[in-house]
Amino acid sequence: MDQKVALVTNTSGYAGPPAVAALLQAGFRVFVQDDTFTVQDDWNKFVALHPGAELLSAETPELLLEAAWQKAGRVDAIVSNDHYPAIHRSSTDVSLDDLRQTLEMLVVRPFALVRAAIPHFKAQGGGNVVMITSCRTHLPMYGAAIPDAARAGANALLRSFAIELAPLNIAVNAVAPNFLYSEAYYPRAVFIDAPAGREYVKSEVPVGRLGHPEEIGDLIRYLASTQSRFLTGAVVDFSGGWPAAKVRPGS
Repeated sequence: MDQKVALVTNTSGYAGPPAVAALLQAGFRVFVQDDTFTVQDDWNKFVALHPGAELLSAETPELLLEAAWQKAGRVDAIVSNDHYPAIHRSSTDVSLDDLRQTLEMLVVRPFALVRAAIPHFKAQGGGNVVMITSCRTHLPMYGAAIPDAARAGANALLRSFAIELAPLNIAVNAVAPNFLYSEAYYPRAVFIDAPAGREYVKSEVPVGRLGHPEEIGDLIRYLASTQSRFLTGAVVDFSGGWPAAKVRPGS
């Protein structure tokens, strides 16, 4: 059987490293893209941790997809790993540019990527798309209108893509984390090493800890490799049971 091929975008952060590690372990040929890899030292550090990953650089999603298909002849799975610093401020203290930039990174870019992949997937008879979004919208926070709106938009986009692409044998699913360890959102110094941060996580997450990168990697690998295209349109929460009502002992 021919080796499966995957493309992982925005690879340096969030769920990118565990996705690449899991897909390489599963035997995929893995292409990666990240704007930070234009700095050679950043790429050298990443590939040293993920030997076998292959770097692609392109100015647009269309060119990125074209480069992947030219190199491998096919792409079986795309992992759209979208992350951007969450802006937590009162709506009177944020700008419209803050909103526009967040939507660009978390909604517009993944839309452009999946749209660019459609003709390629159609020509080869199908494929899997895994979008990395967020389940943070289950419990909106004060001052979080911008990231909440963007993540809700991405999850809605996923469901619409799934309906549209199902007849083409293209499955589109999402992994929606919260309380996943990453330096982007839950840095080690604050939420693992610091006692106050650890106690906060224990008070909010039924599992009592942050999600481990290898755990989300397992889930991404499954959605990227499954041949069950009947599984489409799912937004899989990855949050250790959050949110859950706090139950006092003995109640």
